[in-house]
Amino acid sequence: MKPDVIVLGLGGMGSAALAQLANRGRRVVGIERFAPLHTFGSSHGNSRIIRQAYFLDPRYVPLVLRAYELWRELEASTGASLMTITGGLMLGPRDSDVVDGALRSAREHALPHEVIEYGELRRRFPHMAFLPSETALYEPASGYLRPEACIHAHLARAVAAGAEARFGTKAVEWSETAEGVRVRLASGETLEAGCLVVTAGPWLAELVRDAGLALGVERQVMHWFAPAGASASEALERLPIFIVARPDGRGYGFPLVPGEGLKIAFYRSFEPADPDGVNRTVDESEVALVRRFAEGLIPGVTARYLGSKVCLYTMTPDEHFIIGKHPRHERVVLAGGFSGHGFKFCSVVGEILADLATDDQTRHDIRLFSPARFSVQASSQTPVP
Repeated sequence: MKPDVIVLGLGGMGSAALAQLANRGRRVVGIERFAPLHTFGSSHGNSRIIRQAYFLDPRYVPLVLRAYELWRELEASTGASLMTITGGLMLGPRDSDVVDGALRSAREHALPHEVIEYGELRRRFPHMAFLPSETALYEPASGYLRPEACIHAHLARAVAAGAEARFGTKAVEWSETAEGVRVRLASGETLEAGCLVVTAGPWLAELVRDAGLALGVERQVMHWFAPAGASASEALERLPIFIVARPDGRGYGFPLVPGEGLKIAFYRSFEPADPDGVNRTVDESEVALVRRFAEGLIPGVTARYLGSKVCLYTMTPDEHFIIGKHPRHERVVLAGGFSGHGFKFCSVVGEILADLATDDQTRHDIRLFSPARFSVQASSQTPVP
């Protein structure tokens, strides 16, 4: 039987859309070119920050509040542990976007928060090192998600509700028809459906070339360290998540997780990458840079280097997402360009994509993310390399 919707890409966003559509009783097929929970894109690495006081723009706050609700609903329905609340520090000079922007969102949406100055920071967080010029916004609701567990839970929920999920299957071409869309697979098989949802991460621009999306892909490296002693490890397990703006870079990190270490990374490398040919070898110089940053923030944390992993950021020029109908194809819905801060929104983006695919509208305000804000170049058909 012809499906109602085809979803291309089953990472964070695609798995959520698949689950939402299946739970609404829609016939839905998900297509993923790699294996489940693969490490070639942007949805791996054990942890992703979730926070409410959004310094990029206050308009994100209603969406992330709904995302919290949906993550808890997914936990309840699957029995999986997905979200851990640790509290969070947004740290930097008082006039930095990290602090000032977070404060603006917190005040506009009446979010619980504290503004903490240097002396109090040293008292409250004795295992961290602060600069006298630094201020922090502390948010008790911040924490982290387990991305692999989140995707697995969404896929399990989708399949249980009747969705079909195909892995190791590549789409090579799609086109719009009089009755919907047609997708041709590498095997030669052709699928038709009423609507197509494209959530292809770093491969989005290739899949929808005629949308004119201004997307760039960057190589991003995540690192894990641990201190030398057991007592220090126990103390670092109680840290909040943190986002830090300093002269030597903007970094982010997590509490130490037993068996995994403390994860820390810079936000953005500005290193362009080909998603099919990215360098996944991490050089010693890359480790040295982040080690220096980490030691300046949490002295002693890098005594043991545990490893690094490469993932990809898909960036828009304004660092805002792309969510909405294809500018040229009414039956094609796009989601991408999550610019290194999107995973926390997967649950609500899945809801939005299901809304657009089934009802042509959503109650959520997504005007900020319109694909039409980018120039559109015409093409009669979209080939998929």
